[in-house]
Amino acid sequence: MHIAEGFLPPLHAAGWTLVAAPFVVHGAREVGRVVREQPRARLLLGAAGAFTFVLSAIKLPSVTGSSSHPTGTGLGAILFRPPVMALLSTIVLLFQALLLAHGGLTTLGANVVAMGVVGPWVGYGAYRLLSGTPLAVRVFCAMALADLSTYVMTSTQLALAFPGGDVLGAWLRFLSVFALTQIPLAVVEGLVGVVVVNALVTWARPELTDLGVVADAPALQEAARA
Repeated sequence: MHIAEGFLPPLHAAGWTLVAAPFVVHGAREVGRVVREQPRARLLLGAAGAFTFVLSAIKLPSVTGSSSHPTGTGLGAILFRPPVMALLSTIVLLFQALLLAHGGLTTLGANVVAMGVVGPWVGYGAYRLLSGTPLAVRVFCAMALADLSTYVMTSTQLALAFPGGDVLGAWLRFLSVFALTQIPLAVVEGLVGVVVVNALVTWARPELTDLGVVADAPALQEAARA
């Protein structure tokens, strides 16, 4: 979810920027490490950023001052781990704020925390917790939950900024309005993620093997013989 420019009170906007900053710095270091240690994965890194940009640019009106949309961050979290997505999401959100008037500069920190930190970590956590289940199940849950947790975090940010005397009540109201569009979007995003990862397994298996997303084919054959 993108909170619009100028919508948050200044203290809230500054506070979320301070929260986001260390994650973005750490993400920049992780991107540098990936580029150095996994040179074959550079195209996948760019593709993960592009995937996030395209999906999160699909803007559907929602609560006043915000919008609903897929996020695409679960894919990058699966491929490169969540810290990388803090930087990629910041770049995506900055370009969207400047070029598409989607989100804003004053609310960039809040949007990064929701879409670039909370979403990727929740999605990746689900992916790891479901270890041992089919890859398609893990990817679907990671993508869908990365999307849903982003909207939960945005609802939290809006409820804290505009409690109306009851933070919990405001939070539940924001959640209920977002849910009308976000739950179907999360399901669709999960399905799209499965299709994309299946395609990558076919087209970029060596890179996915380097990243530890899929097992090495000879190793699988050896395990089957054993």
